[in-house]
Amino acid sequence: MKGTLRQILLLTDGYSNHGEDPIAMASLAKEYGITVNVIGILDEDHLDENAQREIQEISAAGGGMSQIVYAKQLSQTVQMVTRKAMTQTLQGLINKELQHILGKEKTLEDLPPDKRGEVIEVVDDLGETIHLQVLILIDTSASMEKKLPTVKEALLDLSLSLNARMGDNEFGVFVFPGHHENVDRVLDWTPNLKKLTSVFPKLVTGGLTPTGPALKQALEYFREKRKERSKELGDGYDIGSSGL
Repeated sequence: MKGTLRQILLLTDGYSNHGEDPIAMASLAKEYGITVNVIGILDEDHLDENAQREIQEISAAGGGMSQIVYAKQLSQTVQMVTRKAMTQTLQGLINKELQHILGKEKTLEDLPPDKRGEVIEVVDDLGETIHLQVLILIDTSASMEKKLPTVKEALLDLSLSLNARMGDNEFGVFVFPGHHENVDRVLDWTPNLKKLTSVFPKLVTGGLTPTGPALKQALEYFREKRKERSKELGDGYDIGSSGL
């Protein structure tokens, strides 16, 4: 299986309060073959109930995972969520192939243990070799100010972890709200995140939390990238794509 596995990683500590519905945007992302994962960052012992519910609903609509953590656990959680979401997506695709071959009611769990082990091995190999694109959306509303240094370190650790794979990685970073607009692109597609070290000290926190517009802009960014990649490779193929 060749192609590209595409993820959005949303880091936030609040409830969306401006622009498009983030749950609808996440659902659209899923239709386009892009998994949306959300990490909610706790402020001491509290995360607003509405924010918690929205975090879960965004990830569910986007076919991804959600996790709510303290800032000190962020690095470990970012890596875990990204890796687990890769495995989950690949297993889903394998199950679709199995249903096509064996019938609609069949899944990985219905295979004999030896065959199941072979399929799991294939999924693991794909997780290490497939081309991965991760677009990171960072909430920079006022309450995130003290958490940004931890976010930066977590993302640098993520870059190191994923670059240990055999497959190619590409990362992009958006922040919301932006300096003049709802969303700012602060890092264009790159194989590593070291440039974050120079970007983060310049970030300004404050304003509303336009999560929906951030997700919408992320979809457009993937569209641009896919067009570029199709031109480079001819018949480009994206895992789970449905026409973006």
